[in-house]
Amino acid sequence: MGKRGFIFDLDGVIVDTAKYHYLAWKNLANELGFDFTEEQNEAFKGVSRRRCLEILLELGGITVDEAQFEQWLHEKNEDYLSYIARMDASEILPDVPRVLNFLKENHVPMALGSASKNAIPILEKVDLLSYFDTVVDGNKVTRAKPDPEVFLIAARDIQVSPENCVVFEDAVAGIEAANSADMISVGIGDPGVLSEAQHVFKDFTEIDIKFIKQLVHI
Repeated sequence: MGKRGFIFDLDGVIVDTAKYHYLAWKNLANELGFDFTEEQNEAFKGVSRRRCLEILLELGGITVDEAQFEQWLHEKNEDYLSYIARMDASEILPDVPRVLNFLKENHVPMALGSASKNAIPILEKVDLLSYFDTVVDGNKVTRAKPDPEVFLIAARDIQVSPENCVVFEDAVAGIEAANSADMISVGIGDPGVLSEAQHVFKDFTEIDIKFIKQLVHI
């Protein structure tokens, strides 16, 4: 059995930035003359920014040329960035630092594997960047989850074979990506939704260190 490595998704696992994406999309919809609900926002989870805007415009019955489309993409992202600029360590999800500290103290390689193109600034804002040996984000991958590319690059970067990597994910597409890479999948969220994960916890408060030790083989 080789050494174990841990790979964490960002949004919904370490911090909750989904609410800021939602607010930025809602602001844009309101500007365009219609509302955008939290229920409608469910369709945006794990979806690229470009596809999200396509769905939003379909909801509003709006067709535009490419230049205007790009302008709205940029506007939405600037709005989102203005929200995350105000983030701090209070936005880290409960008990995440406890698990990260344990892994760091035991010299377990750690990677972040996220579709976000803003992963590094977010980690800097919440003061967690130093925990990760590599950050594989939306700037380094060409294929979105459920394609396992992001996790395979992370495994290569931390020099751990895929079958010895443990992935923490909150989205179905992320669990599918981890499973297809032959990695150990740990779902964070609703067990009914994340039924394909090998282990599922509501959040990190349910994860005891004994479980982490078993995964690491300490």
